[in-house]
Amino acid sequence: MSINEATPQQWDELRKKHPALVDKYEKFIEEECDGVYPNDVVNNPHHYNVGSIECIEAIKESMSRDSFKGYLKGNCMKYIWRYEYKDKAKQDLEKAQWYLNLLISEVE
Repeated sequence: MSINEATPQQWDELRKKHPALVDKYEKFIEEECDGVYPNDVVNNPHHYNVGSIECIEAIKESMSRDSFKGYLKGNCMKYIWRYEYKDKAKQDLEKAQWYLNLLISEVE
């Protein structure tokens, strides 16, 4: 199996088995990459940045301001609703926070 074929569960297992490597990686990202992860699945997932416009910007432009705020609120609720039922509870809560931060900026 190639490293690119590993599932998220397999990566999680490796992280648990080798915490020292995770610490080294985290330090490398912080010091050498200005804290930007190669694929930040919460703040900047690659699959939402294909083409000339980010997906969230296209969604925003397709809606009225009130509709967009409703969309953001719904996504906050979705991620909070399901975080206990998935293997990635922290990630879902971080995604809820991301949408909440965007909603706050829309309200200000």
